[in-house]
Amino acid sequence: MNTRLSHRVPLVFAAILLACCLTASRSMAQSNRPNILLLFSDDQRADTIAAWGNTHIRTPNIDHLVDRGFSFQRNYCFGSWHGAVCVPSRAMLHTGRHLFAVDSQMTGAVTLGQLLRRNGYTTFGTGKWHNGHESFIRSFEFGRAIMFGGMSNHIKVPLNDLSADGKVVNKRTGDKFSSELFADAAIEFLQSRDGNKPFFCYVAFTDPHDPRQAPLPYRQRYYQNLPPLPANFLPQHPFDTGQMTVRDENLAAWPRDPDVIRQLLAEYYGQITYLDDQIGRILSTLHNTPGGDNTIIIYASDHGLAMGSHGLLGKQSIYEHSMRCPLIFIAPGIPAGRSSHALTYLYDIYPTLCDMLGITPPDGLAGKSLRPIWNGETPGVRDTLFLAYGKLMRSVRDDRWKLIRWPQINHVQLFDLQDDPNEMINLAGNPRYAARVARMTGLMGRWQERVGDDQPLTVEDPKPMAIDLTGHPRKPDKWQPQWIVEKYFSN
Repeated sequence: MNTRLSHRVPLVFAAILLACCLTASRSMAQSNRPNILLLFSDDQRADTIAAWGNTHIRTPNIDHLVDRGFSFQRNYCFGSWHGAVCVPSRAMLHTGRHLFAVDSQMTGAVTLGQLLRRNGYTTFGTGKWHNGHESFIRSFEFGRAIMFGGMSNHIKVPLNDLSADGKVVNKRTGDKFSSELFADAAIEFLQSRDGNKPFFCYVAFTDPHDPRQAPLPYRQRYYQNLPPLPANFLPQHPFDTGQMTVRDENLAAWPRDPDVIRQLLAEYYGQITYLDDQIGRILSTLHNTPGGDNTIIIYASDHGLAMGSHGLLGKQSIYEHSMRCPLIFIAPGIPAGRSSHALTYLYDIYPTLCDMLGITPPDGLAGKSLRPIWNGETPGVRDTLFLAYGKLMRSVRDDRWKLIRWPQINHVQLFDLQDDPNEMINLAGNPRYAARVARMTGLMGRWQERVGDDQPLTVEDPKPMAIDLTGHPRKPDKWQPQWIVEKYFSN
């Protein structure tokens, strides 16, 4: 069911997007294809938007998008092959395919940018692209301040541009914070583009991915009033996930100290607020460029992040905090300030745009158009959702129940997300829920068959579940600035 979102947004930005939507509505009625602006953050939990209910964070520009658009509050990344979840997430986003039907280079797939180029769009990309040079070159006609890789120090970003003849050139190191660099590139494109063609502008930020080094004033705001711990905070995860000591988990000691987690959250929130300001710059520029008012705007993130939930820090799990991520559509004809709890995937963006633009999608898309949801034609496009992570985790959920299987340790969890949205009470061992476990396990098997996932749900020789990382040695990675090393690794 759709619900009205209530919150305060800056009047200046509300006026800007209201003008955008009204003018764009007239343009689309005249059969002019709208522009597309896709704003994509990195590692952003779904619960880090003020307009979605987080009273401890400041996100006025994202709130403005929520106020003028349609929010999908049960949106997910399908999963990952490995710890760098951003790689498959972006591959799925740009191909409309699920995890088992695409590789990291998007080989053999028609990318979203590629399809839009074929249909008369000028395509431009900036920011993070962790899927190789070739897929970027065939997706985008123009590119500036591109970071080919997974992460960097935010003030030492390795950058390239795309030349007019489709070559990666101008290797350099950025001289500003990452989000400002990428916003600058997007703004330059918007101000200099050919106004006779519609555009697809893809802005892939690296905030709020660590290192959590937003400019001090943004961090200071939250240091002065530290965010609360997640409701499902734990000092340590109760069993071995198989990913307990990957790089993300190494950013704080075990057991997790509540004060340390709140400091990390302050820095994480600071990054998001800093990112939000850069988004405001892009939206303001869009409004003030010719034809910019005829634009579909999409805001999303590649996946979530634990940040202390379940004793974890990273995205290497299929708990809600790590696989749920924001998704907002803003365009003429889309109900403003509305939301849905329909089950959606990031890869639904591709077919949704095809539907909105009247473009025939290529074969092989797994995603579904979300347009019927905001049109009120259907409450959802799927009844259940499947998540997968390497050989370690499988999950299936419906509107209420969620089953997780951990094949390498033969462990099962069942959560009632209606009464236990934080996934803290495992009902799988309760005989009252044996039939529910069986039904959900059958559903998981059908999903596996549908997507071509051959991972067994149990193993003959399971690994031990128990693990205690108290005092486990840690080393900072090469991207962490010295003040973070001293603050979190010196003791």
